[in-house]
Amino acid sequence: MGDIVVTQFISLDGVVEAPGGEDFRYPNWSFEFDRGADGERYKEVEALQASALLLGRRTYEGFAGAWPEYEGELADKYNGMPKFVVSQTLVSPEWANTTVLRGDLGETVARLKSEVDGEISVPGSIRLVQGLLEYDLVDEIHLMTFPVVLGHGRRLWTQTPDKTAWNLVEATAYGHDGVLVTVYRRRR
Repeated sequence: MGDIVVTQFISLDGVVEAPGGEDFRYPNWSFEFDRGADGERYKEVEALQASALLLGRRTYEGFAGAWPEYEGELADKYNGMPKFVVSQTLVSPEWANTTVLRGDLGETVARLKSEVDGEISVPGSIRLVQGLLEYDLVDEIHLMTFPVVLGHGRRLWTQTPDKTAWNLVEATAYGHDGVLVTVYRRRR
């Protein structure tokens, strides 16, 4: 049985939009902060331990347009691992080992969790993550919080059908700027 692990770059005020993207009021805002070598390594290890990627269409297109051009351990992992993209419009994914998931999000992802062993990593993919939280399908949340209030942009949390409880299992500050990584596990 797989675990859904959401991983997000987030501001103090909860903005997750375009931390490394250009089409935003504050382009590449997460790159303005030093998370140090240990913070970089944390993100690398986090990605390497995943068994599969679960992505929304827009995040998938960004990853698929970039990762095949890179080399190294992380690129090899991303390019070779199973990838699942939730989309009603994507027809012919070109990135190797990609499967398009259609239909009811709750049913489709619950089935995926039963078929994949290990961590199913969900980087970015704001709308997808909001849906996964709504269906209570997320097992763990990894937040890399940057010391900035953006005051503008899409936030991770919207209204959910019910409250949920989480256990803090890790909290570590990285780099000179104190970029904080917190890991929460869903209390069931």
